[in-house]
Amino acid sequence: MKRRLLALALASLVSLPALAQVSVGDPWIRATVPQAKVAGAFMQLKSAKPAKLVDVKSPVAGRVELHQMAMEGQTMRMRQVESIDLPAGQTVNLASGGYHLMLFDLKRQLKEGEQVPLTLTVVDAAGKRENIALSVPVKPLAYTAPPAH
Repeated sequence: MKRRLLALALASLVSLPALAQVSVGDPWIRATVPQAKVAGAFMQLKSAKPAKLVDVKSPVAGRVELHQMAMEGQTMRMRQVESIDLPAGQTVNLASGGYHLMLFDLKRQLKEGEQVPLTLTVVDAAGKRENIALSVPVKPLAYTAPPAH
């Protein structure tokens, strides 16, 4: 009986990396003023296998969209994207001026020091979906993230 339990425990440990294929580094959300209805969220994502970030949800927002900032001629434009590619072994930086998350229709002010729940949905090349639950700190309005490593 003990051998079976040990074998089961070891098998579950071996399968953990397959489930946790995406790691999240330095997540944060910018604080908002009292009447704001929009906020930005930023982080670094790294996937062990090729995958895509396809959805994000948060109970503090009516909707969360994946966005990209890009130069179009002489103008910087922000647009919604359907997904963000996560190449295997490469860090994808979600930051101001590039890919990032936009929280729309905020249900309340986001205050410095609080934690905001976010759930990321990632799909791998085989179509397997993984949800990643985060508790993301809210940083001051004037906060600037350090350069990504």
